[in-house]
Amino acid sequence: MNSPVTHQAPAARLSASRQPSLPGPAGVRTVQAAFAFGLAALNLRIAVASLSPVLTEVQHDEHLSSFGAGALSTVPVVCFGAFAFLAPRLTRRFGPHHLLWYALLALTGGIVLRSVPGVLALFGGTLIAGAAIAVGNVLMPHLIKHDFAGRAGLMLGCYSLALSGGAALAAGVVVPLESATGWGWRQVLALWAIPSLIAALAWLPELLVPDRRSPNRRRQELVKQGGADTAAPTLRALWRDRTAWAVTLYMGLQSLGYYAILSWLPTLLRDHGMSDSQAGWMLSFSSFPGMAASFAAPWLQQRLRPAFVAPLAATLLCATGFVGLLTSPVSGAYLWMTALGLGQGLAIGLALGYIVARSPDAHHTGRLSTMAQGIGYLIACLGPLGLGLLHSASGGWSLPVAALLAVLVAQTVAAFGASRDRHVLASS
Repeated sequence: MNSPVTHQAPAARLSASRQPSLPGPAGVRTVQAAFAFGLAALNLRIAVASLSPVLTEVQHDEHLSSFGAGALSTVPVVCFGAFAFLAPRLTRRFGPHHLLWYALLALTGGIVLRSVPGVLALFGGTLIAGAAIAVGNVLMPHLIKHDFAGRAGLMLGCYSLALSGGAALAAGVVVPLESATGWGWRQVLALWAIPSLIAALAWLPELLVPDRRSPNRRRQELVKQGGADTAAPTLRALWRDRTAWAVTLYMGLQSLGYYAILSWLPTLLRDHGMSDSQAGWMLSFSSFPGMAASFAAPWLQQRLRPAFVAPLAATLLCATGFVGLLTSPVSGAYLWMTALGLGQGLAIGLALGYIVARSPDAHHTGRLSTMAQGIGYLIACLGPLGLGLLHSASGGWSLPVAALLAVLVAQTVAAFGASRDRHVLASS
């Protein structure tokens, strides 16, 4: 099989040479860039996870129906999918580094607006925050491929860890912050604008790197050198590619399971007799093994052979957790949450890794990231909504959890194609 990147040698040479940096030791610049990247990644789940623990208070104060509260929880995930498709056009207009900075500023504004009294501000701020996160979701794999190509595995692990860590931090401290400060949910939720603003400030030095001042400069330089710019593939081309669809389905199906559990696990455990505080703690507890697994995922993806072993392990761990929730959800809760956290953490780390590994260059990574996360998160929306409908229809949790086990089967099938060592749009 011909190499999918041999025709891109001029662009590759420019990519290798275009690591310009601000004055100072290269090691210091790399650490600074990685630190700024990590701060940005940390904020891509905080706005979502911080709302869940106080959703009952929000529903009461804003006089929301159960449907309205559910819609408020679902809006961010819908945004993750819908607004992801705007990222390529915005990237061409502003460049990926400037666009991430704008997204962090928009996220800060959305979090503040969400805390303003009134249903319109609540939903409007949530919508803005979700759209900003959607753009950030698409940009992160692109930036890993572009800025940290030599350390892609490490940065993917750090990215997955930051996503899980941000969610765990926000979900775990919102209620204690309310108790410690005496503030209401509006003030406590508004506090999460601070880390996103800090991340925007930390990202500013990345905008000062010479070749990032103009989004069109790299193309102009390449044309002057007589090389052909590496054009990004169209989404339509990716829609005809089996590997791209395998990566997309794996991303979407593992996200469906994650957001279904995020939304309904405390309710499931409470319905089986667990206290409210303990049920909430079990959800937080599952994030700790999940963080470890997501960080290790890129390493496992590269070293475990055959490549299908890693996603199969994720499936078996999740299946163990789901079966436990069916048979003895309360007495074995710690065991099931450990297995589920490990499985879901490993799955998201692998899903993000496949976006980078199945792309020959940063241009392809950006497009594949758009497809995988745009369509993937629209699939994920079905998790919270579908589980709620199945629970209402059946009056129990056996059917909803059985449905999640069925989703795991489809996720495993998608993993066969996603884990295959092959680039998207590669000639056979």
